[in-house]
Amino acid sequence: MNNNINGTVDGESVVEFSSLDAKVQELVEAAIKVRNNAYCPYSNFSVGAALRTKSGEIITGCNVENGTFGPSVCAERAAICTAIGQGVREFEAVAVVAYQEKEFTSPCGTCRQTLAEFCSKNMPIYLAKPSPARVMVTSLGQLLPHAFCPAFLHNK
Repeated sequence: MNNNINGTVDGESVVEFSSLDAKVQELVEAAIKVRNNAYCPYSNFSVGAALRTKSGEIITGCNVENGTFGPSVCAERAAICTAIGQGVREFEAVAVVAYQEKEFTSPCGTCRQTLAEFCSKNMPIYLAKPSPARVMVTSLGQLLPHAFCPAFLHNK
């Protein structure tokens, strides 16, 4: 995946925000909004994530840093943990919003693996910036093609 194509709409992986379905726009906007709540005094790198559940509900999360760095929580995992705490375990899409000048921000490896625990590999992932003129559209399978899956534990 070439993540360094921020300004180029290729009609496949990078599309105009305005061309997205209203439900996808709503998901991206929820991630933009929750990004404002991020606690990131050390990196100053705010991230917001929004998950759409199978029932259509949107559950959000933002990154929360800690002075010792190790126990910091990414936005995607914050959203997943919130959902699990509410008894939700099925998702149909996720949006991740952060600002990098020349690239889109995709989930880190730990977040990709956490998403793989609960989401199908063809679940769409929308990567955007706080002013989403363009959105990168990818999937969990594209970001983590060889995920360790819970089923592996049952195939000993």
